[in-house]
Amino acid sequence: MKTLQYNIIKIKNIVLLLLTALIWGVAFVAQSVSMDFIQPLTFIFLRSLIGGLSLIPVILIFDRKAQAGNAVYGKGKVSWWKDKALITGGIACGICFFIANCCQQTGIQYTTVGKAGFITTFYIIIVPLLSLFLKRKCGVLTWISVCIALIGLYFLCINETLKIQQGDFLILLSAVFFALHILVVDHFVQFNDGLKLSCIQFLIGALLAILGMLIFEEPQLYLILQAAAPILYTGLLSTGVGYTFQIIGQKGINPTIAALILSLESVFSALSGFIILHQVLSIREIIGCILMFAAIIIAQLPDISSKKQE
Repeated sequence: MKTLQYNIIKIKNIVLLLLTALIWGVAFVAQSVSMDFIQPLTFIFLRSLIGGLSLIPVILIFDRKAQAGNAVYGKGKVSWWKDKALITGGIACGICFFIANCCQQTGIQYTTVGKAGFITTFYIIIVPLLSLFLKRKCGVLTWISVCIALIGLYFLCINETLKIQQGDFLILLSAVFFALHILVVDHFVQFNDGLKLSCIQFLIGALLAILGMLIFEEPQLYLILQAAAPILYTGLLSTGVGYTFQIIGQKGINPTIAALILSLESVFSALSGFIILHQVLSIREIIGCILMFAAIIIAQLPDISSKKQE
């Protein structure tokens, strides 16, 4: 019975991570469009603030239910804002979240979207490399799936000879911090509420972004209004829903496999370009999609060459 419940929870978490990848993939379109009107830190501040504020009503609803349950069992009221472990985790996640998005959003202005997508998703190989330093082993099939995913991403995103561009270093740096974010989330979500952790990280990201925005940028209200649609999408869905699904979905999932599933955002980005922008997928891009989905399937197979990692 416990095994069945565990499998159901694991499937639910995988579905949440897949939905996250879908939301993030479509967000590439919104991020690209928004840069025609506003600057990176302004964009990050608005998406982070909207994402954080959108979770507060949800948290209040869940807290009321929890408090009602505690009253039945004679337990006291829970003050989550006084939880040092939760606040520490939220700050750590928020810093990684901010730096990763700052590097990506700034770098994407100086390189192609396809190339930026490929470099960003290098986090799927950075995560297992960093995990080795944390003494977390990965099975052979996981490494094979990572290699297949990288090949798939190459076919999907790289359509020209790689050349060093101004934004490449920033995009690569964002991949490092996205990998760190995945590992930090993996650590803190095990003993903290995912929704509250997510909310705090967004508010920390908004705080850091507004400080940078006021120092380095000159936001204009009329330009912000013109970018309202992509800002709302990234704020409510990509940030509020997507990153929350990531935090909840990562619970109990190997971070390398989680990173691999999340890397499907590149596939969904190409598909959203076809559906929204009417961009036809080439044979090369279709091969990339097939390889990416194959990598996900392989990553979920039981690995007989290594002990079960739970």
